[in-house]
Amino acid sequence: MIIESLIGTTIIFVLIVVYTRLFGLKSFSKMTGFDFVITVAIGSILGMTINSGNPSILLGAAILFILYALNYTVTLLRYKSEKAENLIDNEPLILMENGEVIWENMKASKVTEAELKSKLREANVIRLKQVKAVILETTGEISVLHTNDESIEIEDYIMGDVIRKK
Repeated sequence: MIIESLIGTTIIFVLIVVYTRLFGLKSFSKMTGFDFVITVAIGSILGMTINSGNPSILLGAAILFILYALNYTVTLLRYKSEKAENLIDNEPLILMENGEVIWENMKASKVTEAELKSKLREANVIRLKQVKAVILETTGEISVLHTNDESIEIEDYIMGDVIRKK
């Protein structure tokens, strides 16, 4: 039993390394919600296969290959087609701008005030007037852009895809 687990774990580990080399490092990125789902699914299959043997090593290897191939295909579609990208990806949403909370967007995104405050503290914001923008990213992460220099404006390129009002 221990020998089987050792061999199975080694095989699955090597396959993950090979698949990652074959399909690219982006296989484990969290740039989109889809990427995150694939990463969690890969971890789940890995854990189930090496822990319980269900699915079997062979079936686990096949499922992992399919997940990597699906992720690669979706990534390729997103890269080659703006329509596919718009269909698959969420758009980032602004939650705060120039120190002001945009309550409509908070409500639309279901982000609570406590979550917003937590992210501001994480970013070491001590005054709301320091905040240039707080953005709910496509992955569900929250980015806080802040500075002590009020004269600095965020470049349009950085904010180009961000939805201002819901």
